[in-house]
Amino acid sequence: MDLSTELTAFTGRLGHKFQRPELLIEAVTHPSMSSATRSDNQRLEFLGDRVLGLVMAEALLNADKAAAEGLLAPRFNAMVRKETCADVARGIDLGSVLKLGRSEMLSGGRRKEALLGDAMEAVIAAVYLDSDFETTRSVILKLWDSRISSVDSDARDPKTALQEWAQGRGQPAPKYELIARDGPDHAPVFTIRAVISTGEAETAVAGSKRQAEQAAAKALLTRLEADPS
Repeated sequence: MDLSTELTAFTGRLGHKFQRPELLIEAVTHPSMSSATRSDNQRLEFLGDRVLGLVMAEALLNADKAAAEGLLAPRFNAMVRKETCADVARGIDLGSVLKLGRSEMLSGGRRKEALLGDAMEAVIAAVYLDSDFETTRSVILKLWDSRISSVDSDARDPKTALQEWAQGRGQPAPKYELIARDGPDHAPVFTIRAVISTGEAETAVAGSKRQAEQAAAKALLTRLEADPS
């Protein structure tokens, strides 16, 4: 089975030449395109998530041999969460080669964070099944390299960190307000305001409500920690 010109170019960006091209085709096939004769990428996603987790756990241990589990855990979560996988997928333009059903394509599926993150995990599994663990580790470390070396010493989820900051001061949990939703249905833009009980607030704009909430929480927490008074 030969790969299309687009998929062949993608393997160059990925950094792996497939001996079994059908694995890559399965990895980029969304459930909206599955059929009795065409498998989708959900099973590969399940495997890829575990392979990525093992590689990241080992990489983080090696990157900071003195770090305690309390620091390693949030760093690990930051490296394997769906947003990070989607960001890596965008870096190699995985969205352009996804096989999507008409409804997903019309709704902007090539840019959806969850869909890109799932597909990235599926591609990792495809590399693993096509080669071996060492080869897969090399591919992952190349794609995640700058993220591993620059991961924050405390990489907690911003919303969780902001909630812990508020609770530590006897305040209720922060609130997230939808200020605006703009753009077409296939490419919406959300404006979210994060606010704590004392009135301090920050606003952020992103392509999903979750991204906007995370960005607003991070901005607010950064300001609060810079001015503890």
